[in-house]
Amino acid sequence: MFKRTRSMVCLCVATALATPTVTASSIDLPDIGTTASGTLSIAQELQYGDAYMRMLRSSQPIVNDPVLNEYISTLGHKLVANADDVKTPFTFFMIRDRNINAFAFFGGYVALHSGLFLHAQSESELASVVAHEIAHVTQRHLARSMEEQAKRTPATIAALAGSLLLAIAAPQAGIAAITATTAGSMQGTINYTRSNEKEADRFGISTLAKAGFEPQAMPRFFGRLADDFRYASKPPPMLLTHPLPEDRITDSRARAQRYPDPRISSSLEYHLARARVIARYAGIDAKSSLDWFDRTEKKAQADLQPAFQYGRALVYLDNKELDKAAAILQPMAKKDPNNHFYLDALSDLYLAQDQMAKAETMLVNALKASPQNPVMTINYANVLIKQERNQDAVRVLQRYTHDNPNDLNGWHLLSEANIHLGNSGEDLAARAEILALKANWNKAIQYYTQASQLAELGSLQQARYDARIDQLMVQRDRFLALQ
Repeated sequence: MFKRTRSMVCLCVATALATPTVTASSIDLPDIGTTASGTLSIAQELQYGDAYMRMLRSSQPIVNDPVLNEYISTLGHKLVANADDVKTPFTFFMIRDRNINAFAFFGGYVALHSGLFLHAQSESELASVVAHEIAHVTQRHLARSMEEQAKRTPATIAALAGSLLLAIAAPQAGIAAITATTAGSMQGTINYTRSNEKEADRFGISTLAKAGFEPQAMPRFFGRLADDFRYASKPPPMLLTHPLPEDRITDSRARAQRYPDPRISSSLEYHLARARVIARYAGIDAKSSLDWFDRTEKKAQADLQPAFQYGRALVYLDNKELDKAAAILQPMAKKDPNNHFYLDALSDLYLAQDQMAKAETMLVNALKASPQNPVMTINYANVLIKQERNQDAVRVLQRYTHDNPNDLNGWHLLSEANIHLGNSGEDLAARAEILALKANWNKAIQYYTQASQLAELGSLQQARYDARIDQLMVQRDRFLALQ
């Protein structure tokens, strides 16, 4: 684990929006630059980011939902395409947590709590959160915070990086670490973080403007967040470390007013994602979910009605009320045959109804329209396994895991298919990859070693396993060197 020393959190939620006709030069962003090269290089940031992501996979309830992952990744990369100073790839993922929060860390990783979907009322509001976090990365706020702390403490770079990353995922621990510092150091760190937040707001608004989202969503989200938790005895983790003072809300409102109002229509995709979170990841029972859909639909626009129907269908599907689910999903999919939310749910429905051939035909057609799409490919591989066509599933999943090596879904299904085939070596290899993605290096190496012992002596399969063992040992040593 990273050493716990003085820490400062570099996360927070933000909101901001934009129109595609506005250019970066049309607003007066300060020329603050993206220094911090004296502390961490971009290559080092990528190493820390990869290491910390592996730790999160082993310790946090990350949502490995292909449909939601596709939605937030599409939204995130639309924003990244319109951001300035992008120096790293970006990865967007969701953590199952009802607390309102989002955070970014080294290497372009951006995490969204599922609770954001309970509070953000539009895609523009969610996009403003993501754009703010993207700005934290592009402006290298973590590395710059490390530079500030390095001036006050003899701690090593590894210790400083570790404390920053600790504070990201555990704000309470971060606060505890801060209280151990001198008053002057505390105040300096707090002031620096406040300036980071305002800077991320400004750059986030610029990104949102170019990406075509609604500028006023930022102050609207800020204002509602501040009002809802103004007198709360236990505010969200985000507000414990990043309060929303009135001047920050005022600043975002003034800046948003300088952009044209795009008057964009409501995003059905966002509300479908929101409905999926309510039905499956909000931590409430079926009755409460259905009540939420009923209450919220009464206040929503008529064109968003399919999202509430979709949410109800998921509740029925998860509770084995298959006829009710089918009555909703089949007409919706017929009307919108390329919608991945609907196709994913229909695939599950057909499997539950033991209509394997129907599910396969639907997914094959979907893959013709979107070749190698992750959502459709994972569903297709799952259908092949349910049909006991495990060799076909292995062929699909070998390509999938090659193209998507960080997706746990692919490795889990590949392990399952190989178990059914009696391929113990390949099952061990797939499980080893899952362990490596969770930083359990020694166990991963052990599994590959067992796989190598099962393989024919001198075979290409054994050579592949042995080569992977060597790679994992290098990765393990690099990971341990970051401590």
